[in-house]
Amino acid sequence: MTKTVTERLKSVKETIPEGVKLIAVSKTKPNSDILEAYQEGQIYFGENKAQELERKAGELPGDIHWHFIGHLQTNKVKYIAPFVSMIEAVDSLKLLKEINKQAAKSERVIPCLLQFHIAEEDTKFGLDREEAQALLDSEPFKKMQNIRIAGVMGMATYTENSDQLRREFKFLKAVFDWLKQEYFSETPDFKEISMGMSGDYPVAIQEGATMVRVGSLIFGERNYN
Repeated sequence: MTKTVTERLKSVKETIPEGVKLIAVSKTKPNSDILEAYQEGQIYFGENKAQELERKAGELPGDIHWHFIGHLQTNKVKYIAPFVSMIEAVDSLKLLKEINKQAAKSERVIPCLLQFHIAEEDTKFGLDREEAQALLDSEPFKKMQNIRIAGVMGMATYTENSDQLRREFKFLKAVFDWLKQEYFSETPDFKEISMGMSGDYPVAIQEGATMVRVGSLIFGERNYN
């Protein structure tokens, strides 16, 4: 018999220690699935399409914390800036400028994570250390009033090689420690390390994740048709 969203969510929660935030990745999933998880006490959800997120946010309970977790195009920021709780995948100064601009229009400060390229493959987006330094040292960044850098995010290689996954997660934790020391030592809000998904989140937690993004283990496999 197929397990319900509630049953799968409970199973996942049992594996996540206190202090680690579970982001239920609800992209492509219907409102009914999200509501079922919400009624089980889940309030953090992740989406990767701005207009789909805008629609869902308008139709679902107002106290849901929505995280945008995909690659965000600058022309789509305006759809989510009025309500999004966190933008997890900031990989350029250009994108950060647009988030700051749209947040100002909504009179908000939007928490953001800097996305780093940690995978040993070329298919993922993300900054390297030099690009992050250039961004954080830039005058435009220093003038931004409507964004808050809350930590880092990374997507590991899609592999079952746990040694490789561990290496990639260790790398992101090292990047976080370096940024904390060099740029955010006086910033208590700089504290999040978002890494780990359905297939590898236990390893990510062992390596210091404060947030994990779990979708298929909660909602079942996605149908992209």
